[in-house]
Amino acid sequence: MSDSRLSPVPDLPPPPPRLLTGAALFLDFDGTLAPIADTPDGVEVDDDLLALLGRLRDRLDGRLAIVSGRSIATLRDFGFGQFLLAGTHGLELAEPGRPVEAPARLPAINEAEAAFQTFAAGKAGVLVERKTISVGLHFRGAPQWGREAGDLAASLADRLDLALQPGKMLYELRPGGADKGSAVRTLMRRAPMAGGTPLFIGDDVTDEEGFAVARDLGGSGILVGVPRATLAAFSLEQVAAVRHYLAQGVAGTD
Repeated sequence: MSDSRLSPVPDLPPPPPRLLTGAALFLDFDGTLAPIADTPDGVEVDDDLLALLGRLRDRLDGRLAIVSGRSIATLRDFGFGQFLLAGTHGLELAEPGRPVEAPARLPAINEAEAAFQTFAAGKAGVLVERKTISVGLHFRGAPQWGREAGDLAASLADRLDLALQPGKMLYELRPGGADKGSAVRTLMRRAPMAGGTPLFIGDDVTDEEGFAVARDLGGSGILVGVPRATLAAFSLEQVAAVRHYLAQGVAGTD
């Protein structure tokens, strides 16, 4: 995200727990609630995290949503089915126990996936992640292929009229028309999030849209991890600090 509003000051303060009082809380997943793994399926979600989020959701009268680049199907497989979810960078939305609101998978995504598979063949550490309505090309295990992966993804995006979503050691191709910010804006118009003050916690550049909309709606963002230019107003060092902060919200600590 390129935005002149990005703060160049990396020394952001930690968020006060009182921000969680009355919040409509939006949480990224990878790198925020769980450490980033070497492979997409290498992430583990422990029972303690699910219990913590459940208690915090109840304390917030349901105003807790997970907003992720992951598909909703994957988030539900991880155990988040009882939470409000926005998946695939806002293209998918789902309430607990309800069908997923999402566009159909485009033929262009299948074509891009085939091209990614051809590229990944014989390249140890390069992985293709098939999602419900998008596809990702991961090179965390083989960073030497990053430039070529980016060139391929950009070429496919242009030829197939798809949105290119860079991530951490990842390029994803998906339909356009949504991002994490649009997910925040949409959910803030609906129960149970309506009426709360938006607070978005995330680590990646893809979370900047969420920070921006939260701020535009009178809330704020919390950046997790390495300091960088950001629209967030606060920061937490790592996943463990996020959990500690959320636990303070459950306890009602000021």
